[in-house]
Amino acid sequence: MSTLLRTLRNLRRIGFKEYGHQLQYIGDTKAGTFIAKDRYGNKYFENLEDELPLRTRWVDYKDHEFDPSQIEPGWHAWMSYMVDKPPTEDPILQRRVRDWEPKEHRPTLTWSRSGYKPYSTTKNKYFPWTPVAKVRQ
Repeated sequence: MSTLLRTLRNLRRIGFKEYGHQLQYIGDTKAGTFIAKDRYGNKYFENLEDELPLRTRWVDYKDHEFDPSQIEPGWHAWMSYMVDKPPTEDPILQRRVRDWEPKEHRPTLTWSRSGYKPYSTTKNKYFPWTPVAKVRQ
């Protein structure tokens, strides 16, 4: 969380609507410059002046139930400070699809309904007990 002065300053910069959105989904208020929007609707921001070190870049996910695997590889490199330029400016980070690569980036589906669920072929050792009620006389 940030200081009260920083929070009020960000409220003045971004407005009430964005302030409420950030508190609900990010848990903190941040004001910065809009860098770009990727193909999936995620918005990327950066603020080099007022933020703490290594907390100057952030993403506003399109989906409210977000997962960090919803970020493309080029944007992930920029978010984790591996490169200085965002993928919109760096031709190396722009996603070129090779023949053997999937056509679209797919996020990790673990802990979702579409995630992999193994099927066991072994017989259970224990079975749940089901009570049998005796008919009253």
